[in-house]
Amino acid sequence: MKSLARWSAGHPVLVILVWLLAIVGVQVSAQAVGADFRNSFALPGTDSQAAVDLLHARFPAASGDADTIVVTATDGAKVTDPVVTQRMRSLFDQVAALGSVTAVHSPYAPTGAGQISADATVAYASVQYDAPGKEVPRADLEALVGLVQGADGNGLEVAVGGQGVAALAQPQIGPAELIGVAFAALVLLLAFASPLAAALPIVSAAAALGVATGVVRLASNVTTISDVAPILGVLLGLGVGIDYALFIVNRHRANLRAGMPLTPSIVAALDTSGRAVVFAGITVVIALLGLFLTGIEFLYGLAIGASVSVVFTVLAATTLIPALLGALGLRVLGRRDRRSLIAGDITSEHSGGGFRRWALLVQHRPVALMVLALVALLVIAIPVLDLRLGTADQGNDPAGTTTRRAYDALADGFGPGINGPLIVAVDLAQHPITGKDASVLAPLVAQLKADPGVASIVGPMPSPDGTAALLRVIPTTSPQDKATSDLIDRVRTQVAPQIEAASGIHVSVGGPTATFDDFATQIQAKIPLFVSVVIGLSMLLLVLAFRSLLIPLVGAVMNLISVAAAFGVVVAVFQWGWAANLIGLGKGGPIEPFLPVILFAMLFGLSMDYQVFLVSRMHEEWLRTGDNTTAVRTGHADTGKVIVAAASIMVFVFGAFVFGDSRTIKLMGLGMASAVLLDAFLIRMLIVPAVMHRIGPANWWLPRWLDAALPHLSVEGASVERVSDEDAGAGGIDVEPPVDAPVGSGQRATDLSPTTSPRPGPADAAG
Repeated sequence: MKSLARWSAGHPVLVILVWLLAIVGVQVSAQAVGADFRNSFALPGTDSQAAVDLLHARFPAASGDADTIVVTATDGAKVTDPVVTQRMRSLFDQVAALGSVTAVHSPYAPTGAGQISADATVAYASVQYDAPGKEVPRADLEALVGLVQGADGNGLEVAVGGQGVAALAQPQIGPAELIGVAFAALVLLLAFASPLAAALPIVSAAAALGVATGVVRLASNVTTISDVAPILGVLLGLGVGIDYALFIVNRHRANLRAGMPLTPSIVAALDTSGRAVVFAGITVVIALLGLFLTGIEFLYGLAIGASVSVVFTVLAATTLIPALLGALGLRVLGRRDRRSLIAGDITSEHSGGGFRRWALLVQHRPVALMVLALVALLVIAIPVLDLRLGTADQGNDPAGTTTRRAYDALADGFGPGINGPLIVAVDLAQHPITGKDASVLAPLVAQLKADPGVASIVGPMPSPDGTAALLRVIPTTSPQDKATSDLIDRVRTQVAPQIEAASGIHVSVGGPTATFDDFATQIQAKIPLFVSVVIGLSMLLLVLAFRSLLIPLVGAVMNLISVAAAFGVVVAVFQWGWAANLIGLGKGGPIEPFLPVILFAMLFGLSMDYQVFLVSRMHEEWLRTGDNTTAVRTGHADTGKVIVAAASIMVFVFGAFVFGDSRTIKLMGLGMASAVLLDAFLIRMLIVPAVMHRIGPANWWLPRWLDAALPHLSVEGASVERVSDEDAGAGGIDVEPPVDAPVGSGQRATDLSPTTSPRPGPADAAG
C-alpha cells in the first residue's frame, strides 16, 4: 500500500489521465457493442420449468408471454354495444400487426364469450407474444401502449397489463437519486469544511461507476445479467464509493493537522485507512459472490454487477484519491486548519468533543445502553417473523399506471384470480388425443373444478399433434394471495399424483405465480449454505486481521441483528403496507423471492465494513498500548465522526432510491438505508463498544497454536508496532509523545505518525 500511495501521490496527472482514458474507453466500447441484459428465471428440475419446457416443445406459438388489454365501458354503456365492438376490433387488428405478436384472442371471437364479464361492462383480449416479456422488442411494447392509450377515452377506459408491458418499467436513475447525492455532498461539506475535500469522495465514486457501468454493459453480452444489475451496481457503488474515499481523506486530513508532511501523510492514510478499505471491499465482494451458491442463474448477474462496482470503488479510493490528494496539497484542509498549520499549531489526532464524551458514557454505562439498543433492534425486527416470499402482482403498482388500471378492471369484472391464471400442462405422449376426443383429461378437469380455490377453467387445449394439452386455471384469489400458493400445492401434491397413477399422463403446474413459488422454494433451500459460507468466510478474514476469536463472533452476531432489523422494516412497509403510500407503493404484498438473499449479501457486507473501520482503529491502539479500555474508548471516539458522516451519506444515497419507480429498487433502497442507519448508530456506535468493554482484554485473545498456524493479514499497516504479551498483561506501555513540528519541517513521517501518539493518561481513562 505504501508504494502504491507514494507513486499515485507523486504522479497525479498520470493517474488522473489513466482514469479518464479508462472511463472514456469503456463507455465508448459499451456504446458501440451495446448491452444485452436478460432476466433468466430458468429453474431446472422444478415443476414450473417442466411446464415451460412442454410449452416450448409442443406449443411453440403459445410459449411466449401474454399481455392483456382490458376495456371498461362507462356511462351505462356495454362492451357489446356495436360502437364499442367496432372500436375495439380496430384496436385489436392494429395490435395483431405488431411484429412480435403471434395472436390476439378477442372477446368478440366465437370462443371469446368467457372474456366478457357477466354485466357486459368489462372485457379483455389476450395478446400473445413469440417470446418472454423481457425479450419482446421495446419498440413493439411501446407501440402497444401507444395504441391502447389512443383508444382510451370517449366513454371507454382502456388499459394494458401483463409481463410484456411490465418490462417497460426498467429501473432508471432519476432526479430522486441525484438528490441523494446532493445530500451526500452537503454532509461531506459539513464534515470537512472544505469544498475541495468534500468533492473528492464524490469524484472517486463517479469515476469508479464510470468504468464499472460500462464493464457491466459489456459483460451482459457474454453472460446472463439482469436489467436490475446496473441500477443495483450504481446504488451500491455510490454508497460504498463515497464512504471508502471518505475514510481515506479523513485520515489524511487528521495526519496533516497533526503536523505530518504531505506525502508521508498520504502514505500513512493509505497504509492504515486504505488497508481497511481494501479489507472492507473484500468482505463485501465475498458476501456478493456467495450468491453463486444459490445455483440460480438470475442471481449470478446481480452478484457480478454489484461486485464489479465495489471492486472499482476500491481501486478508485486507493489510486485516484491519493493522486488527487497529492495534487491538492494543503487545500484539502479548510482555511482555519491551514492558518493553524502555518502558525505552527499542531492538532491531536484523537477526537474530542461530543464523540469523546459519548465514548466515555458507553465505557461507564455499557450494560444499560447495550440492553436498550438491543431491545429497540429486536422490536424493529419483529415483522421479519411474518416474512412471506412470493410474487407481488401488478395490484401493487402505483395508482394510475396502465398496469394497475388493467389489474383493477380485471379484478372488478372477473375476480382477482383472473390476473394470475395457472397453466396446467399435461404431457400426453403415452396417451395422445385423436380428433376431438379428450376424455383422458376428463378426470383431471373434474378434480380441478371441484377444488374450492378454482373459479373457472379454460380448456383443455390440445397441441397440434395431440401429445400435450393445456388448461388455464383461474383461481378465486389474487396471484400474491397465500391461498393461490396453497392451490398450487394441492394440485401438485394431491391432484397430479392421483391422475398420473390412474391414467399415466404427466401433469405440471406453471405460470408466473407457480414459477415464483418454485423460485422461493429453491432459494429457501439454499439459504442455510449461503448464510453459513458468507458468515464463515467473513469471520475467518476478521480472525486473520485482528488475531481474535471473539471480535469476529461479536461482529457476525451484530451483523445478523442488523440484517434482521432491516428486514423488519422492509416487511412492515412492503408486505404489511405501513406508510406504503408515502413512497408511491400501491398496496402491501409478499417480498420477491430473490430480494432477501440480495439484501443479505449487501447488508452483511456493508455491516462488516463498519465493523472493520471501527475495530481496526481500536486494534491500532491495542497494538500500541496493550490496554483494552483505552483501545476501545479511543477507537470509538476517533472513528465516531467519520462513521456517522459515512453512514449519513449512505442513508441519504440509499434512501433516495426509495422514491424511484421500480418496486424492486425501492425495496433495496429502503432495506439498505434502514440497515445502515440502525447498524452505524446503534450497533457500531453503541452495542459493539459496550460489548468490548465488558469482555475486556479477552477481545484480543487467540490461542497461540492458532496464531502460529494462521497467516498474518495486517489492516493497520506496518508502522503499528505490537506490544509484547507482558506489556499487554500489565495493562499498557508508555510511548514517547510526538515532537511538534510544522508541515514541511523534514521530520521523518514515523516521528509524526498517528501510530506514535501518546497513550491516554490516567485522567483520560478515568473520564
